[in-house]
Amino acid sequence: MDRVKIEINNHIAVVTFNRPDKMNALDPTQFRAIIEAGERVGQDASVRVVVLTGAGRAFCAGLDISGLQADSEVVDNPLLPRTHGIANTWQHAAWVWRDLPVPVIAAAHGVVFGGGLQIMLGADIKYITADTKLSIMEMKWGLIPDMAGTQLMRHSVRDDIIRELTYTNRVFSGEEAVKYGFATHVSENPFEDAMKLATEIASKSPSAVVKAKKVLNAAPYLSQEDGLLMESVEQDGIINKKNQLEAVYSSMQKRVGNFEDYRE
Repeated sequence: MDRVKIEINNHIAVVTFNRPDKMNALDPTQFRAIIEAGERVGQDASVRVVVLTGAGRAFCAGLDISGLQADSEVVDNPLLPRTHGIANTWQHAAWVWRDLPVPVIAAAHGVVFGGGLQIMLGADIKYITADTKLSIMEMKWGLIPDMAGTQLMRHSVRDDIIRELTYTNRVFSGEEAVKYGFATHVSENPFEDAMKLATEIASKSPSAVVKAKKVLNAAPYLSQEDGLLMESVEQDGIINKKNQLEAVYSSMQKRVGNFEDYRE
């Protein structure tokens, strides 16, 4: 089954969760497919932006509880081993998007529960419909958010809001998601808006975009001294190089930039 589809055009990778009959809920096969998709686009130097979306009525309804209860792969699999860098397998389904060198834009609609919310949070920017239903759902099942959500939420959502929603698993709307900081923009058509933004980002110097994401990802964890030094180090790696000069020339000449693909 083609659980996650990837379409790459004009340097934009559209990654579509493709389990619409289950509202793109997460079972072991879906976890593997999402991780493989993230790793695949991360290795493709032609990809400059990723757009995440869900087929059917939902972005992702979270864990497929009915499938997980009887699945020994999940029940018997230890959580502590770091199977993917700093993350375990389940965390990596969300963290892989945070860790990609290029920006990721989520286009969310319908239902975004539990693990689906944490995957959405792995994106740099999130468009969402006003009537989308979201929840930090894990408390309903006697669990805590453990798919990298606690590390992703804390950078954009107030601590007391995180705690309230975690302790209660209250369902909230797309409008509230933007108000709280879980999402970026309310949109009548999140996918169209995500693609429009992706097209704009893909027209910029990929060297500068990759470096910008690298610095922005690291900034919250660095001291002021280390943060300032990192800015200088990363800038030094691209200034006066071909893509940076092309950004200047194409802007001055009012033409589309002819950039080389970039990966560190």
